This record gives sequence, structure tokens and C-alpha cells, in this order.
Amino acid sequence: MPFPILSSLVAVPIAGALLLLFIRDDEAHAPLIRLVALVVSVLVFAGTLLLWSLFSPGSAEFQFQERYAWIPSFGISYAVGVDGISLLLLVLTGFLTPLSLLASWHSVHRKTRAFCLLVLLLEAAMMGVFISLDLFLFYVFWDAMLIPMYFLIGIWGYDRRIYAALKFLLYTMAGSVLMLLAILGLAYLHSTATGRYSFDLQQLHQIGIPASLQFWFFLAFTLAFAIKVPLFPFHTWLPDAHVQAPTAGSVILAGVLLKMGTYGLVRFAFPLFPLAASFFAPYLATLAVIGIIYGALVAMVQPDMKKLVAYSSVSHLGFVVLGIAAMNQQGVEGAVYQMLNHGVSTGGLFLIVGMLSERRHTRLIAEFGGIKKVAPHLVAAFLIITLSSIGLPGLNGFVGEFLILLGAFRADPRFAAFAVTGVILSATYMLWMFQRVNYGPITRQENAAMIDLTPREWAVIAPVVAMTVVMGVLPNLFLRPIGPSVERLLGRLDRAVPTRIQAGAPAPPPQAPRAVRTAAEGSAR
Repeated sequence: MPFPILSSLVAVPIAGALLLLFIRDDEAHAPLIRLVALVVSVLVFAGTLLLWSLFSPGSAEFQFQERYAWIPSFGISYAVGVDGISLLLLVLTGFLTPLSLLASWHSVHRKTRAFCLLVLLLEAAMMGVFISLDLFLFYVFWDAMLIPMYFLIGIWGYDRRIYAALKFLLYTMAGSVLMLLAILGLAYLHSTATGRYSFDLQQLHQIGIPASLQFWFFLAFTLAFAIKVPLFPFHTWLPDAHVQAPTAGSVILAGVLLKMGTYGLVRFAFPLFPLAASFFAPYLATLAVIGIIYGALVAMVQPDMKKLVAYSSVSHLGFVVLGIAAMNQQGVEGAVYQMLNHGVSTGGLFLIVGMLSERRHTRLIAEFGGIKKVAPHLVAAFLIITLSSIGLPGLNGFVGEFLILLGAFRADPRFAAFAVTGVILSATYMLWMFQRVNYGPITRQENAAMIDLTPREWAVIAPVVAMTVVMGVLPNLFLRPIGPSVERLLGRLDRAVPTRIQAGAPAPPPQAPRAVRTAAEGSAR
């Protein structure tokens, strides 16, 4: 029997969290606790790199599959696998988790064991989301990741941490409940077609889902994913969660958790309900473009660096949704690539903001100025990550945004024309923030005494800077495994919605249930 490498990505961090329980939680043992958690997370990252090295990039099929009966009477199984879309998101999760732990080495002074334990459990749940091929298993991991993040924000956050943690939990769970109902509906639909329940994604692909049910199922799944992205207007929980979360929480939230919403659209909502997806794609694209412009405009007026970066996430993830809604090769490949870019660039920005906050105990832009004179290496890293965030050619952000805009232009030039203004606005607010923080005269004595990057901070930020360059210069290294899986996804959509290709127009709307049609006709009259 081959080694269960995917299960190990979930089991190793859980084992590490259990190991921490045997270490006394006091100040004397805090360094050992941090070291054990860091070593475990590095081992998980090494596992993701091994997975990447063994992955066959030319195949669109799920690889390294494991299947075990879990609750066979209800058709629930432990089914996991990985394709080109989920592969690099696993690597991104493994990459950011040890950096988050290392960044919190000196900033978390109390309940160190609980903090490290929750980060490892959160990593296990995130890995589980990306490898699940059973919808029930996916839902278990999807909800399981909420608990560690809730406590990370609620215990180690800032002044309004309880409010932010509750808002994050309630918003996400509200959407999750509707998704659960749709998952149960799919299993029931499979039982009516085959005589047995199944939550297996690949088996659910084989059944014909009536257009009227696709209408409701797609809305239920997409609402859950739109809240997680977050897509405008479901974004209001995000700034509070980011601002109140500790640095590690912000990095993981921006780098990985938000991608679960866009990943869910690509993995479940669009391929399972292609007729509904084709009908609703223009509406999703419209909300995405609004989010791109709205997020950029609101970010421009923020006095708090962390809040500015949080609103920039609303704008940047709008690009990801726009690429998915384009429903063509360039758009979807660019969307998946931009998920990785955003995790690296925005995760790096939160790391930089955390370093500045540790030095000055403030995140207000007006409190800084002239940092370049006293911390040139910190500012250099800040500059590279800022330029990657705004999509400078040669860095990672450019590749994803270019592909998304190309795909959006092929789908509808109007969406691309409006979305490109987000690139201009992004350069405006990011460079303006960078200039106010790092240049000009030193007006506060505390800034004059600021230290440059420490060896530990070099270890945190250097890998992020390196990744922004590698992903910008060698994009095919990452696009190669993504391509076949995206082709398979689009092939499924094309087979289900042939008019989208033949006529170059959206498919006819899925037939809504009778009650909805009657109400709509009555209002029209």
C-alpha cells in the first residue's frame, strides 16, 4: 500500500498539536513549545514540496487518492485526492504556516502552548479542505477551521477582538448552513437516481441535476463561498477580523482562508451546477468589478495600515472572482494563479505591518515617516512586496492580473475595462501608503530609534520576497500543473452548456422553480 501522503498533511499537524499537550505551559517552556510547533509546520511544508515533486503535471485527474468507508450506510467516505488546482494551495498553506509561527515568536507572550496548538490544528483543517473529494468530509473540515481562527482572534487579538471573532464566526457559519442543506440535497438526489446515498464529488458529477435544482444549489454554495472570499457586499466581516487578529492570524486569514471561497467556486459550484454557473457568471463578474473598485477606493482613505491591506484584499480577490466568472482558460488559470499571488503578497504585507507594529505599538500611517533612514533593509523588503501587490511586471502579481484581464476581455470587454481601473487605484493607495510610512523627515523620536531587520525577521521575510520574484519570472513552473485541471473543468462546462461556446453568449437561464417564476411574472405585469 503506498504511503498516504495526503492524509499525512492532516495527521502530522494534529499529532504535533497533541504533542504540545505534554509540554508544560509556562514561561520557561515557551521556547520549546514554539520550536516544536515550528518544526512540525516545517515538516508539513516539506511534505507539500514532496507531493509537488511526485505530482504528474500533465494529468488532469485527481492523484494520490485515498478512499475508506466512513459511514457507509449514508454513503459517506473518507475520500481525498489532489489535482493541479488544489496542489499549489496545499503548498501555499505549508509555506505560510511556519512563517506565521516564526513571526509570532516574540509577540505572543501568554498561553503560548494554546496559540501554537491552535495554529497547527488550523493548518490541519485547511489542508483537509483542499484535499477533500467527499462533500461531507469537505464540510467537516470547512467548519472545523472556524474554531481555531475564532480563538486566535478572540484571545490574542486587539481591543475589539471578541466582536471581530464573533462576527467572523457568525457570518461564515450563516453561509455554511445553506451549503450544508445543498450538500444533503445532492446526496438525496443521488439516492433517487441510483438507489443509494453518496457525497462523493466524482460520483455526483455523473448524475443529471435538473436545471431548477441547479438554480438553488448554486446559490446556496455560492453564498457560502462569497462570504468566505469575501465578495462585495458580503465583505464587512473582513476588515474587523484582520485589524483585530494577531499577525499570524492575519497572515493565515489573508493567505489561505480567503482562498477557500474562490477554491470552492472552482471545485464545487461551477462544475457541479454548470447551467446555473453560466447564467449567474455575469452577475458574479459584476459584483467582482464593484468589489475591485470599492475595495480600492475605501483602502485609499484608511489611516491604519492593517485596515488598508484588509480592504486591498477585497479588491484583489475581486480579480480572482472575475477570472473565474470569465469561464475561459486564461481567466480561470489567472484566477488560480492570483490565489497564490495574493497569499504571498498580502501575507507579506501583513508580516511587514506586524514588524512595524511590534516596534512602534501602532499601525497608524501618520505615526511613521522617514523609516528608510534607520531601517533600509526592512524598507527594501516592504518595497518589493508592495510592488508585487500592485502587479509590477517581473513580480508575481502581474502574471495573475494579466491573465485575468485577458480572460475577462474575451468574455466581455466591458468587465475588463472597469476592472483595469482597480490596477491603477491599487498603485495609488499602496504607493501613497509606502511613501508616507518610509520617506520624508523623521518627525517622531521613536522612529529615529527603530531597529532594522533582525535575523529572525530575515528568516520570515526573505522567503516571501524570493517567492514574489520566482513567481514573476518563472510563472510556468506554477501554471504547468494548473493548466490540465482547468481544461478539464472548462470541458465539463462546455459539454453542459454548448451554447456558451457556439453562440458566444451566456446559456439560457436555468428554469427557476414554479413559485419563483410565478412571482417574477406577476411583478413584471
